[in-house]
Amino acid sequence: MKIWKTGDQMERKYWKESVIYELYTRSFKDSNGDGIGDFGGILEKIDYLEYLGVDTVWLPPIYVSADFDHGYDVKDFRAIQPEYGTMEQFEILLSEFHRRGIKLMLDIVPNHTSIEHEWFQQAKSSKDNPYHDYYIWEQGNPDGSPPSNWRSHLGQPVWTWNEETEEYYLHLYSAKQPDLNWDNPQVRQEIYDIMRFWLEKGIDGFRIDAVNVISKDRRFPDTDQNALQAKGEDYFKNGPHIHDYLHEMNRELKKDFEFFTAGETSAVHDHDVLRYTKPEREELDMVLSAEATELADQDEDKYKSKKWTVHDFREVLRKWQKDVGDGGGWFGLYLSHHDAPRMVPTFADDGEYRIPSAKLLATMLHTLRGTPFIFQGEELGMTNYPHFDSIDTIDDQEALSYYDLKVNQDGESETTIMDRIQNKTRDHARTPMQWDTSDHAGFTTGTPWLPVNPNHKEINVQSGVENPDSVLQFYRKLIRLRKENSIMVYGEFEIILNDHEQIFGYIRRLDDEEWVILLNMTSEEAHYDIPRECVDDWDKKHCVISNYPHVDNKDTLRPYEAIVYKYVK
Repeated sequence: MKIWKTGDQMERKYWKESVIYELYTRSFKDSNGDGIGDFGGILEKIDYLEYLGVDTVWLPPIYVSADFDHGYDVKDFRAIQPEYGTMEQFEILLSEFHRRGIKLMLDIVPNHTSIEHEWFQQAKSSKDNPYHDYYIWEQGNPDGSPPSNWRSHLGQPVWTWNEETEEYYLHLYSAKQPDLNWDNPQVRQEIYDIMRFWLEKGIDGFRIDAVNVISKDRRFPDTDQNALQAKGEDYFKNGPHIHDYLHEMNRELKKDFEFFTAGETSAVHDHDVLRYTKPEREELDMVLSAEATELADQDEDKYKSKKWTVHDFREVLRKWQKDVGDGGGWFGLYLSHHDAPRMVPTFADDGEYRIPSAKLLATMLHTLRGTPFIFQGEELGMTNYPHFDSIDTIDDQEALSYYDLKVNQDGESETTIMDRIQNKTRDHARTPMQWDTSDHAGFTTGTPWLPVNPNHKEINVQSGVENPDSVLQFYRKLIRLRKENSIMVYGEFEIILNDHEQIFGYIRRLDDEEWVILLNMTSEEAHYDIPRECVDDWDKKHCVISNYPHVDNKDTLRPYEAIVYKYVK
């Protein structure tokens, strides 16, 4: 049976060994009562991050933004969004992170800007303007229709008409987020200079947003893909020059700075990931893919749900753990982030079994190969907001676009569409952090920009600190284990119980040590039998960590039970 190469053959890097915490500034902690999280709030709670044990923090965009997409529509890459604070406060924050041994990773948005960015304001004014070629323009078809039938990640056409130059401009996201022209060397140098600006301030890495869409097929062919969102992605993801541009970025910056890169990707295959992350190619250090988080989405419309099985989950993770790992690539691991609903209701149970469910998913993320990413509140077992009453209570621009397309344009049932939005909106992930049982969960003294989940009376940091069996304390144990046991980072990987309908099981091996991880991903008891050819001396095992009070049932797992066994040959 083919397994991963041994840990001794794998190059050791701090970012492989890290546990990275995504801190969504807007929802973390408000220090001035305006209902929006800010740098002052992070400074108030920075000791909590040290207490949790994470060693790297990722901040989504903090730059001046038109705020249509909360930072992903940048107006000025070298200035701080005033709601969050000042550059001086940022520098203090960076210093305080470093003083605690925590590295800071910023989000860079290289694919697009806001329409309010000065570059675009210049570009749209005239074809002769020097900034015109900073963006992607096309005349359209002879009949005046757009150049292609592609659709954006929001489900709308990717082309918008500009009266001033009588051309269409391309936007793979909102019409308020025009795509930059990476085929223009000046654009690439602008982005590298922006990255250099922040590296000179002392940051430690970048999460690179939507990195695999920066190179497009400039023929703009029509597509017959049956998809509402990202229709035509074969022509604008993993494009013809993507590897040239990432290698150039790496070469331009890594000669002067030591930092790491995590590229957000979608619609990537194992061979793509290897090309992006094999060290000798000098492109990205790791990729982040949402493939596992999308198991519950239908391919043709992400707002339509589909049932997934343990087999489906196993096969996605097999591809990443085995196929990518065998080739020497690297990746980040996550099941929750700011663009997806909370992971417990999506992949487990947020009712009777919420606590073991949250611990099970945490066990998986921290014992698989790859760098684990924690999204704020995940370590508490936070859940989706119970109910958004109407479209007027939704902030998420993707959900608003979907509602407009389906209800206003296509005339579909508002009830049906709101049910889908209730299940899938990104607002679930973005509700404020739950610090305590007080009004607004201790997030703000004002009116929060999104409502606080009413279950903050039970699910909050304060109760997690006080309860030794809480989800929070379980995360702290896992993080400590990962720091103390190289096998969790560099160990070989092998799936066991391949056909089990309830259990996802696998082995990690390093030197003479073996860990067996068994995860019952269902609400029913699960029986199993470990094949002798997979694990020698099974009777010599002992439990490293479990999400239930441990009872050594040799062949049964309780609902959503997770057990990590260890034995030394």
